[in-house]
Amino acid sequence: MQGFADSLRQYLDAVTAGLTLPWSSGVVEGHVNRVKTLKRAMYGRASFELLRTRILTQQ
Repeated sequence: MQGFADSLRQYLDAVTAGLTLPWSSGVVEGHVNRVKTLKRAMYGRASFELLRTRILTQQ
């Protein structure tokens, strides 16, 4: 528990900003998750061009 508290103190500005500012990276994280899922599903089965096309055409 002490180590966790120490790390929070080390990054106090970032922690405070994350808890108080209205911005969120949730949308970006959702897109990253979608891309990773597509990559996993297509691994070894299709070309990079098909993967690229699927990533760019899906919303």
